[in-house]
Amino acid sequence: MTNSSMQAVLFDMDGTLINSEPYWLIAETELMSRYGHTWSDFDQAYCIGGPLPKVGAYMSQLAGGAAAPDFFEKELVRLVAEQFSQGLEFMPGAVELVHDLLAAQIPMALVSASPRLLVDCAIALLPADTFISSISNQDVRVSKPDPESYLLAASHLGVDITRCLVLEDSKTGIDAGLASGAVVIGIPHIITYPPSRRLHLRSDLIGLTADDIKEIFQQESQEATE
Repeated sequence: MTNSSMQAVLFDMDGTLINSEPYWLIAETELMSRYGHTWSDFDQAYCIGGPLPKVGAYMSQLAGGAAAPDFFEKELVRLVAEQFSQGLEFMPGAVELVHDLLAAQIPMALVSASPRLLVDCAIALLPADTFISSISNQDVRVSKPDPESYLLAASHLGVDITRCLVLEDSKTGIDAGLASGAVVIGIPHIITYPPSRRLHLRSDLIGLTADDIKEIFQQESQEATE
């Protein structure tokens, strides 16, 4: 049994901090309609959480190879960035939780599978220095579900990844968080995720506090070592 305390919280961005999934859906639907494909619930569920190379390759395949995967990646980001520039909506409970973690002086990092352009748009909407570090898909060799982005964030914060708590909503992200060795709070949307060691599942972030997160971290850490 471990008595180690939590050192940091690592936030996913899309679908966890900001309600960006509708923007991605609009962009995906618009882009694929150009190639005669109706973007379905299955397509969205398959692509949610990325990473972008996977989405680009999938779109290229659906389009019969009419354009390269790299084109679909870049065009998708361009369409999403256009929407981001008009304003963003935070996920229910996310801003309140961020403020509570700041008040509790718990270090935070933002860890996203999205490009730096979109990450910086989200960070700009929060108080300066909310996140000590931020990781985009351009900062790692391999994006989620590989754990590299979470390991890099912990390194930037100077903390042990096993003493970090990750907040994630997608299967890709939850897989990355668990593979890194962190404790994960999963808030799955659209997809379902089976119970797992070091994983605490919730329907949303509403009412979640810094004290709640500390308690969840301790509980999941201890159960993982028993």
